[in-house]
Amino acid sequence: MASQEPFLRVAAYAPPGVGMLAVGVVAEVFDPRPGLPAFDFALCTERPGEVRTDLGVPLTVGEGLERMDSADLVLALPWADFRTPPPEAVLDAFAAAHRRGALVAAHCVGAFTLAAAGLLDGRRATTHWRFAALLAGRHPEVRVQAEDLYVDEGAVVTGAGAAAGFDLCLHLVRREHGAAVANALARDLVLPSHREGGQAQYLAAPVAEECRDDRLAEVLEWARQNLHEPLSVGDLAGRALMSRRSFARRFVVATGTTPHAWLVNVRLTAAEELLETTDLAVEEVARRVGYGSAAVLREQFVRRRGVPPRSYRRSFARAR
Repeated sequence: MASQEPFLRVAAYAPPGVGMLAVGVVAEVFDPRPGLPAFDFALCTERPGEVRTDLGVPLTVGEGLERMDSADLVLALPWADFRTPPPEAVLDAFAAAHRRGALVAAHCVGAFTLAAAGLLDGRRATTHWRFAALLAGRHPEVRVQAEDLYVDEGAVVTGAGAAAGFDLCLHLVRREHGAAVANALARDLVLPSHREGGQAQYLAAPVAEECRDDRLAEVLEWARQNLHEPLSVGDLAGRALMSRRSFARRFVVATGTTPHAWLVNVRLTAAEELLETTDLAVEEVARRVGYGSAAVLREQFVRRRGVPPRSYRRSFARAR
């Protein structure tokens, strides 16, 4: 993939007490990489200069709120004093960015900034599960969905807490540039490109694309290499030399998701890459990822990705 002009001008608002993890997440995701679309990324703050993180580490932030005036994507990062609304100038800057058509997003308790700016009124939104009730109580006009990793409302996107910032950022890349680019970026970051499930599942066990059980990992790698076969959960259990019930129980413990959900997600992710990077007929794409017909692939694609395969291909043909 050839290098391009900046794909997005990204402005991430970093208030005093900004979460150091959040800064690291967005800086890492939007850091320019050879062979991938370029991002023009910068932190901004109300008063440029030294900004201390929630851990007390000083950051030098060289850009002010005017950076939001020309950004394609404006991010509200979490900060320690999120219970106190940001200054009016900050709220006005987010509102102005939204009015002129910029994509506005928030990570973790950054959602409180967007709520204070009125950008979540009447919309679904998420935040860190620990503070979801607080967000709903303070802003009853917001439809808080505490169980979601991220909520995409078109012009406004919110994400859950902590490491879910990677899920949010990869989703933003995926929706604009397609799965092939998001997957390549995820591989470079050594992350799953897409995680099934929601925050609620993380309270007990992390949901991961990769398996933390060596024996099962071999089975899952075999499955990835044989997606063209009509694999079933029973086939995977047999490969692992386990009963289906024992396999399913051990699978959930090791990966945080069910065998069926994992298999569907792997098939659809493979289908996305084939749709974006080849001219194969949809029928052939369906065959290669293990679906018996284009109709079955279409049904799964619409249910889980929101659009039919041909529409997806048209949207991301530029990613080739």
